[in-house]
Amino acid sequence: MINLSRTGTRMPVQDPAERTNNFQEVAEGYTEEMAVREALRCLQCREHPCMTEGCPVSNHIPDFIKKITEGEFEEAYQILLETTVLPAVCGRVCPKYLQCEGNCVRGEKGRPVAIGSLERFVADLHRKRVQAGEIAEASPANEAAGAAGKGKKVAVIGSGPAGLACAKDLSSAGYEVTVFDREKLPGGVLSYGIPSFRLPDEVLRFEIEGLTAAGVHFETGKELGKDISIDALMGAMGFSAVFLGNGAGSPMGLGIPGTELTGVVSAADFLDRLNAAGSEEERKTVLPASGKVAIIGGGNVAMDACRSAVRCPGVEKVCVVYRRSEKEMPADPAEVAEAREEGVEFIYLTAPLEVLGENGSVVGLKCQRMELSDPDASGRRKPVPVAGSEYTLPVNVVIEAIGSRSENEGVDGVDISERGLIIADPETLSTSRAGVFAGGDTVTGPRTVIAAMGAGRKAAKEIDSYLKKL
Repeated sequence: MINLSRTGTRMPVQDPAERTNNFQEVAEGYTEEMAVREALRCLQCREHPCMTEGCPVSNHIPDFIKKITEGEFEEAYQILLETTVLPAVCGRVCPKYLQCEGNCVRGEKGRPVAIGSLERFVADLHRKRVQAGEIAEASPANEAAGAAGKGKKVAVIGSGPAGLACAKDLSSAGYEVTVFDREKLPGGVLSYGIPSFRLPDEVLRFEIEGLTAAGVHFETGKELGKDISIDALMGAMGFSAVFLGNGAGSPMGLGIPGTELTGVVSAADFLDRLNAAGSEEERKTVLPASGKVAIIGGGNVAMDACRSAVRCPGVEKVCVVYRRSEKEMPADPAEVAEAREEGVEFIYLTAPLEVLGENGSVVGLKCQRMELSDPDASGRRKPVPVAGSEYTLPVNVVIEAIGSRSENEGVDGVDISERGLIIADPETLSTSRAGVFAGGDTVTGPRTVIAAMGAGRKAAKEIDSYLKKL
């Protein structure tokens, strides 16, 4: 007999042979029976480290799971809404193995409770019931809180996780909130950087529409430093405070010869174009060449890129080139496992030296074998070249997925670090300019969706405190 207390209830997924031929969501979701069975594994422990240590927004995890065991699914969803603005998104894309599930007591002697899958379940069920007309959408912002805002306006720059979380809390507190974003669709990296087989567009759109219904106003196609400025926002436009949550979406390059060749593309640009493609014919034009594809990097963006490339028409082979070993690779192990199931080859302890080309197009990647040094004082082992180990990997496309940085040249009157990040007080998230606050990737560099949301919620609290003193 299977001991469910140890193994848990795994979510059904598409067969690898099927899913590599479509962009439909890989994970198919829990049924009600599955969700209840998995929720019953929660020990409802006294310390609940999943919440206190593992969740940057302090979701009331034991409480919402308890409601699932009682069959009170909508109540479970409403509990989540007290602390998060994107439950269906976080249930899908958060690195749960490092956060809530990584701190689950069940995980000490078996599989942790599938907290993310349960969060996704109640959020998806709520959406489906709203769309079917069975229940009304979640209630708008608390009207009783309006007195606190007293008509004050707050501008939020960036509609990624940090900006959305900040906007939601400030709107609930009664402030008039406008979110500005340079892209055509709100959502930031959630809209443009995550493939649909991990985060379907309808899921994100529904959660953003909930913010609109709650009174948050969105102005897209407005770039800070070009279409708007902090001076204008806090001057003629009448905003009393500004939150900078503009993320870190500018890709970093490999810095090796040959990256100017046709066939070299950043993961961010590749995923952006792929998300915008509406048909198989359009997807054929996303990659600058077909055939063999190499992704350079070992993070979650690299996993999104390699799994997306597998699904593109005309691609024969996809490999991931990473300069350290699998043990050091920062990507979610579940994503790595699914990529391997889908036919992606992983080449470890290998560094790219040069992109090779003919007639202006990529024909290969010159690589060198690496080995790990002895641990340094911090315990980290650095990759060092193996002499005489150079070789050529025949490829037609090279996708750079080695990280991203923030672009803050257009942020007037706010101190910027040498790395191009906004300098903000770690306690209050205030910047060098009065009334301007910042949080998320634009301050810390690339982190997780839920970490950015945590920063957005903290900023909302600090902005509220600041405005009450005016």
